[in-house]
Amino acid sequence: MELIPTATAMEKFGGYLARACHHRAILHLCGDLGVGKTTLVRGFLQALGHRGIVKSPTYTLVEPYQIGEYQIYHFDFYRLGDPEELEYLGIRDYIDGNVLCLIEWPEKGGAFTPAPDVQIQLSHHAEARLLELKACSEIGQSIVAHQRRMKG
Repeated sequence: MELIPTATAMEKFGGYLARACHHRAILHLCGDLGVGKTTLVRGFLQALGHRGIVKSPTYTLVEPYQIGEYQIYHFDFYRLGDPEELEYLGIRDYIDGNVLCLIEWPEKGGAFTPAPDVQIQLSHHAEARLLELKACSEIGQSIVAHQRRMKG
């Protein structure tokens, strides 16, 4: 577990995570409202070169980004009415190929949510946030190990 004291530190952590990722990875961002999931995604995207607004795709479900050679999809399942909606959205088409997927509220997608390579659990801790990374695949193990080496 890691203590993240500020939004700036959360963005910085997202940057470390982005630089540790391969061209294909699925990241689940879990935690209550207001714990910094979208802030982490903002740091992730900015570290790869995005220079625009990063908003949570709460109403659109997905926000695509093409940054250099990276195809990134930022999902937010918070307002998902029925997990089966992901099938209609074509979730499998999004995760097919060399893509990075960051999924907020993955539990709301049930069995339709693609399995994670890395699960990121965020929680409130006084004025700060606690963050826990869990590798869930071989790709995830590589990402977590690389991210830890970069942070030193």
